[in-house]
Amino acid sequence: MSVTFADVQSAAERLAGRSIVTPLIESPALNERLGARMLIKPETLQRVGAFKFRGAFNRLSRLSPAERKGGVVAFSSGNHAQGVALAARLLSLPCLIIMPSDAPKVKLEATRGYGAEVRFYDRATDDREALAAAAGAERGAVVVPAFDDPFIIAGQGTVGLEIAAQARSLGASIDLLLGPVGGGGLMSGVSLAMGALSPATQLYGVEPAGFDDTRRSLDAGERRGAPPAPRSLCDALESPMPGKLTFPILRDHLTGVLTVTDAEVAEAMRYAFATLKLVVEPGGAVALAALLAGKLDLAGRTAAIILSGANVDPELFSRVLAGDV
Repeated sequence: MSVTFADVQSAAERLAGRSIVTPLIESPALNERLGARMLIKPETLQRVGAFKFRGAFNRLSRLSPAERKGGVVAFSSGNHAQGVALAARLLSLPCLIIMPSDAPKVKLEATRGYGAEVRFYDRATDDREALAAAAGAERGAVVVPAFDDPFIIAGQGTVGLEIAAQARSLGASIDLLLGPVGGGGLMSGVSLAMGALSPATQLYGVEPAGFDDTRRSLDAGERRGAPPAPRSLCDALESPMPGKLTFPILRDHLTGVLTVTDAEVAEAMRYAFATLKLVVEPGGAVALAALLAGKLDLAGRTAAIILSGANVDPELFSRVLAGDV
């Protein structure tokens, strides 16, 4: 099933009054440092502290009356889990989340706080998709994937709708837009919106070094996984490869994909906290990290970045701020 700009517009109607229209903000200090006009979309301020609520609510709100009875099952290390859990609570649906046993505590506690039941799996030995499918069959529940679903993609695309409208109100023409890529749900949806509303904007995905499956896939012209690598600081972006639905959209719209190291991500988190006064989780900081590290020539241009989430474990965040990461 293909996803269109009309689907993104429909998602925006579903989300009206449910999701937060996060601002598009500007930092003179960041502008000066990068020699460009920088527009920042802080999805850190979204419900559940991440953009994931948009796609989750759009998907769950489309369930039929029969599907609603069994509720939903999702598998996630955190932000999708929270988005699905909150959307399920708002829609009065039963909800089970399959989470890795090493998920950040802050994300686990929030997921349970929204009323979801949690079951753990082992990243090294268990197949989370198989576990979710089995749980869904057992409960008569709908499995809600993190990114490879038309309604999820369309919901995430509302970030792009807002950016385009907000930039116009600021009198800005966006030359470049950067956002994180894990499975590709966010940037595929944003690509559909920006492709329709701001087609001259160059779109870049950003991945953690060692988890550059989207870059490899675009280079190969087909979906590819990255070789096994040590865990990344960006736990939210460790998807094994782009989705079947997201990859063609990314292939058709992205100008390129950049990669950032853990050290570059940690520096971006420190900068966001000290200068932008924003708490940003590792995966949410990759677009900022890419620009602070000089991955693109920005001279005299206008760029937008998406800070996609704020759900960082307090212990990890304190170590990042102390320079121990």
